[in-house]
Amino acid sequence: MSSKIVYKEYAKKTAIAIIAALLNAIGMNFFLIPAQVYAAGLNGVAQLGSDMLRDSMNISISTGLLVLLLNIPVAILGWLKVGKSFTIFSFLTVAFMSFFLIVIPEVQVSNDILLNAIFGALIASVGIGLALKFGISTGGLDILAMYITIKTGRSFGKYFLLLNGVIIIVAGFAYDWTFALYTLISLYVQSRVIDIIHTRHQKLTVMIMTQHSETVIKAIHENMVRGITVVDAMGGYSKQDVAMLIMVITRYELYDITHIVGEFDPKAFINVMETSSVFGDFRSEADQKLAMAMYKNKMM
Repeated sequence: MSSKIVYKEYAKKTAIAIIAALLNAIGMNFFLIPAQVYAAGLNGVAQLGSDMLRDSMNISISTGLLVLLLNIPVAILGWLKVGKSFTIFSFLTVAFMSFFLIVIPEVQVSNDILLNAIFGALIASVGIGLALKFGISTGGLDILAMYITIKTGRSFGKYFLLLNGVIIIVAGFAYDWTFALYTLISLYVQSRVIDIIHTRHQKLTVMIMTQHSETVIKAIHENMVRGITVVDAMGGYSKQDVAMLIMVITRYELYDITHIVGEFDPKAFINVMETSSVFGDFRSEADQKLAMAMYKNKMM
């Protein structure tokens, strides 16, 4: 891949990171924070921590600063165990989000808690879904999810639900169960919107119909370590021979796959399906180390 294309791709991802960060900050500062409805993941932890420090200890620390501080150890883990490119753009999104949370004033757009919960989650989740669609994340638990998926091959969903459950319970005991229940509504809206824009499923099955299978397979293997099953097929309408490439990936690799295939075969047909579970060696630790070595050699 030429340096011009790489720089163009980096510029696009940087722009997406800024937009995603801005949408998250708007959703929180205009809707969720004024209504005391909590966001998901580390953003919600930072929001709850800021409220409790202010109310119980009279210590004023902005949510934006706490978001940044909480993401630093997660970013270090991502840098060491997941991948530099993914972590850099994810932390870049976090940094811009923290900046926007600090500089954008908190404005209560509506006095209706339900409207705040819905619209706050809606705007923030558009940013999250947009980031995921372009192969980056809004940091926090997404980096941790990537690490756990690579390390164990298991879904992060139950841990994500557990942390959000802790946020809801603490908010209920510390303040009012009304706010905790509205937080549940906000989390549901967020999950549905992200599902529409991208996907919340950890694993996906991708079926690629291409007449340039060798070129596409080579390009995929140069960028990631994934097993590919090749099935000979024929187009029902065109009657032309095609190869059907079948592979299971994580949701974070979806953008890379579609980008790689589109570059080497723009006419390829890609079908993406949700995968509930995978049995067998999805990605071993040895495979991950090999993938990181390939990535480092490519970046040199």
